[in-house]
Order: sequence, then C-alpha cells, then structure tokens
Amino acid sequence: MCFSAPASFIAAAVAGTAGAACLARVRQPGDWPLAAMPVFFAVQQAIEGYLWLNLARDPTSATSTALTEGFLIFALVFWPVYAPLAAYAAEPDTRRKPWIALCMAAGIAVAIYFFTALADAPRTASIQEHHIAYSADTDLPLAIRILYPVATCLTLMLSSHRAVALGGFVIFIGSIVSYWMYWNAFTSVWCFFAAIASALIIFHFERARRTAVAGASAEPH
Repeated sequence: MCFSAPASFIAAAVAGTAGAACLARVRQPGDWPLAAMPVFFAVQQAIEGYLWLNLARDPTSATSTALTEGFLIFALVFWPVYAPLAAYAAEPDTRRKPWIALCMAAGIAVAIYFFTALADAPRTASIQEHHIAYSADTDLPLAIRILYPVATCLTLMLSSHRAVALGGFVIFIGSIVSYWMYWNAFTSVWCFFAAIASALIIFHFERARRTAVAGASAEPH
C-alpha cells in the first residue's frame, strides 16, 4: 500500500464531500459537531498533503515545521477531545451519555499530555517508505496508547446510531492495522484511514433525513 501527496488530497476530497453532505442534512442542533467531523478530517488530510510536497523539497523549512505541528495538533490534541464531544452531543440515549463522558475525560487527559509534549519540544516529520513518520510516534507511555483509542474510537462505538458506531469500529480496526503494519508511521496512516472512515457518517444523516421526510409525508394534510 502506497501513500503520497495525491493520496492525502484524495482522502481530503472524499472526506470534505461527505462532510458537506452531512452538514446539509443536519436537522438537530446537537448533530452539528458530528456532521463537521469529515470536514475537519478533510482539512487535516489537506495539511498532510501539503506537508508531503514540502518535505520532498525542504524538510527543514519553516513551512514544513508549521505543517508538521498543525497536523499533529489535529491528530493528537484536537481529535481526542472533539470526537467524544461530537458523539456526546449527538447521543439521544441518556444511558450511554455517561460512558461517552468518561471517554471524553480520557480524551482531555490525552490532549493535555500531547499539548504539553508538543509545547516542550518541536516535532519533526520525515518521509520513510512511502509514509510520513512523525517523532511523536515514538516512546509513548502505555496509558496514552490505551486512552487515545478509547477517546477517538470507543467513544463512537458507544453511539446508539448504527452508522456512527460502525464508523468508530472501522476506525478502531484501522488503528490496529496501522499499528501492526506501519508502526513507525502510525499517526499518518491511522489518520488517513480515519478520514476515509469518517465518510460513513453520511449514512447516519441520510437515514435521519429519509425518516424525517417519511414522517412528514405520513402526516395528514
């Protein structure tokens, strides 16, 4: 499997298109954060696409450094908090909300850890065997390795919305594949899979739209 700047831009286009479709189908205020997830993944993948291009030209440039930091902030600080927040806001089952809130607490802890680590020392990125390897992928405490998928995958799998739960499961499988097959470039490869999987959220909003249309048609006139 080969990844490149075009692959990142294609993933950005797929996620962005799905995100636009999700946003157009939002009917409940609490669904906005969930609908925006593919859009944020699109932005993140676009950042990495430009990073590919800059690393090939000048890996030590200020632009490469800024793109590296931007991608890692998305991957390591933003998603551990935003994913459970989006799942919590969209969850109608009050019995599931406390469990999602626990995932959010784990995500906040992970985000604080990575924010501190990124602030303490600049991170680097390099192209290795058709992947981008980030220095943040190495020497992570076991607790962080466990809590990160709890915040970003389990939180979605706990959703009562089947399409959202399926998306979380696919992202979790992607994390396992990324870790075992591309461990030296885990963050890059996992986020690529997650961006594609986030497009599954469109099925949740399309089902909600069809249900609303069917309900409106059934009402007496």
